[in-house]
Amino acid sequence: MTLVDGCGPISEFGWKRLGTDVVHKNRWFEVRADDVIRPDGGRDVYSHVVAPNSVTVLALDGADRVVLTRQWIYTHGSVQWRLPGGGVEREDVDPLAAARRELAEETGLRASAWEPLGVIHSADSLSNHVDRIFLATGLTCHGQSLGPGEADLIVTRLPFGDVLDLVGSGQLPHAGSAHAVLAMALRMSR
Repeated sequence: MTLVDGCGPISEFGWKRLGTDVVHKNRWFEVRADDVIRPDGGRDVYSHVVAPNSVTVLALDGADRVVLTRQWIYTHGSVQWRLPGGGVEREDVDPLAAARRELAEETGLRASAWEPLGVIHSADSLSNHVDRIFLATGLTCHGQSLGPGEADLIVTRLPFGDVLDLVGSGQLPHAGSAHAVLAMALRMSR
């Protein structure tokens, strides 16, 4: 395939992996150092994180309020707003099953209608991580089932416009959450 930009054709070059060394591995991710040949023909080592996929759920109730969580995010060292979500686990048959499970565990809610809203590649140069975004509607309460690391998780509902303002002001920094809200705002504006 030949790509074209404003200055003419661009040749499509590929990377060639010669080998992989697993530098670190735990139950959440692994760090790999790949022996590669770059597109320019030079040899190099490309280190990256291999992580399981995740899901983010934009749960919207009948009053156009968004279900948000607020909790301490260890890796960022701060309390943050986020939409419900989490990792796709081995027992999940697909990302939608993970989205259903995560919404129920974190918020105690179940949804009667589900739609895909998009896919996020959060840190392409660092990781293969993929976050699948879903819209959940037709919400009913059933009771939370929080894990040990979620004991501080607070659930609230805010009007959609207020959540859009959180994205605009940088107060909803989670990529999947911000993308879901912006995708929904675009859908609502059409």
